[in-house]
Amino acid sequence: MTPVILATVIVLWQAVLVGYTFVLAGNAADRAVHAGAQADWWKGRNQVCREAGEQDLPAAWRDGADIGCRADGDLVKAHADLKVPLLFPGFVDMPLTVPGKSAAAKES
Repeated sequence: MTPVILATVIVLWQAVLVGYTFVLAGNAADRAVHAGAQADWWKGRNQVCREAGEQDLPAAWRDGADIGCRADGDLVKAHADLKVPLLFPGFVDMPLTVPGKSAAAKES
């Protein structure tokens, strides 16, 4: 009975990490697009987006993060692709990437 309980706890913990990664990816994309929408055209919009998106990410998720944005007409579209850690954040990542996407109107 103990192995079944232990396996269930491990599976539930991994599901929590996947869900938390979805929350982090969405938040990083929102922060990135907000910064990108306010960025001046002569500054590097993608660099501003990346810095803003990584600002609140824990170190374990920041390492494999792919965050950036691009202008599309009057919109700025951001993406934040984060890797899901396997059991312990900062140890090994699963071969699963969670996408976060966001868009906002240009402010400058």
